[in-house]
Amino acid sequence: MKIHPQQVTLSPQHCNPSSKSNDDISSTREVFTLWMKSLILGGQGCTVYDSNGRVAYRVDNYGTKCCAKVFLMDSHGNVLLTILKKKFRLLPRWEGYKDEKKKGASWLFQVQKCWKFTKKPLECEVLVSLDNDKKSTVFKIEKGKTEFSSCSIVDRLGGRIAEMKRKQSEGGVILGNDVLTLVVEANVDQSLIMGLMLAYSLIHSRI
Repeated sequence: MKIHPQQVTLSPQHCNPSSKSNDDISSTREVFTLWMKSLILGGQGCTVYDSNGRVAYRVDNYGTKCCAKVFLMDSHGNVLLTILKKKFRLLPRWEGYKDEKKKGASWLFQVQKCWKFTKKPLECEVLVSLDNDKKSTVFKIEKGKTEFSSCSIVDRLGGRIAEMKRKQSEGGVILGNDVLTLVVEANVDQSLIMGLMLAYSLIHSRI
């Protein structure tokens, strides 16, 4: 994976806007496997495994696809993020909240498609709440050239902090489009990246 030469180390606020503990921030790059299936029989969602093959995150929609409220949970079922679909003019947007959303809580991030129409890969604009500044564009999600399941999260300088693509076996065989690899760079809040990728998948009706 090529890293932008001007990439900078993200501050704790960029990496972890929820100001929670640093349990989800690793000092090394982490490679996750996303299985776009729920652990619940008959449910909709996805299961995320770490590099050791252990369940790290999960999403279970209990038979409802593309619902308006989704919970990102840890392996024990504890809610880390609540992601809600909001109507905004012509394009919907997705907002992420810490834990289970409480009345009056402020969102931690927003994900929505860009308005511009170009021949370049479709981008999603990601707004992250920093010091109550909700107008600052901190990240962009850039779609791959060939399919929606392939995408990257880049910072303001174009530095890549996470990349998702179809998983390949050790023999080089590309697996089905429901098995993905997600690489998250060091010193980045992994649960935040999971939330952004989850919102991106919801925008494209993948969950």
